[in-house]
Amino acid sequence: MKVILLKDVKGQGKKDDIIDVKPGYAMNFLIKNGYGVAATSTSVKRLDSEITDRKEKEKELIASCEKIKEKLATLTLTFKVKTGSGDRVFGSVSTKQIADELKKKKYDIDKKQINLKEALTSLGFHDVEINLHKKVVATIKVQLVKED
Repeated sequence: MKVILLKDVKGQGKKDDIIDVKPGYAMNFLIKNGYGVAATSTSVKRLDSEITDRKEKEKELIASCEKIKEKLATLTLTFKVKTGSGDRVFGSVSTKQIADELKKKKYDIDKKQINLKEALTSLGFHDVEINLHKKVVATIKVQLVKED
């Protein structure tokens, strides 16, 4: 019996896969528990239309992320930090601080999207990557300056 998976099923396949299983397994486990539906011509057409809709939404999302990336490329965030002898920074600038500063500038970016390769512990300019989408990564400049 052919079944379209609605969720990932370990050992069987991923969501939207069409698999061939025994009728008892399909009826008593997959369909009964909401893991799949019978693969009829109607359900296959519906699956195809859902996949094309998802691809279109994905393209729109990537396009909007690209626009945000272009705006972020021109942005420089400046943080005033306390320094000790030899201009060594006390502590470091965290992803939360960067995310809060971006929120003040009307960008809705979560701290989990910000990727720091190393801690920002020295004065000057640093490049920070922001994962807007799995296919779109923006880079912003963060400047650390000495507090008066």
